[in-house]
Amino acid sequence: MSVEVEQETFTLEEILAVAKESNKLILWNDDFNTFDHVIECLIEYLQYTEMEASRIAWTVHTKGKCIILEGSLTEVEVYRKILKAEGLTVSVE
Repeated sequence: MSVEVEQETFTLEEILAVAKESNKLILWNDDFNTFDHVIECLIEYLQYTEMEASRIAWTVHTKGKCIILEGSLTEVEVYRKILKAEGLTVSVE
């Protein structure tokens, strides 16, 4: 008796799409960054609109943290380093 097993294959795009969703850049509340500085960084580096950046800043202030980017580890890590250099408190989960 023989059993046939179907092999499932994935394209590179499918694999990257799954991996892209698995890493989150978190912006944390701190006692030294102003709302204006946070908003300016979000606009300049992550291309958020002023309204979106303001909403994120308020969420961070009231809830303590906010996911600001989801993507591949490489992509998220690049932005973590940039925002950290600007003095923001960020981490990757």
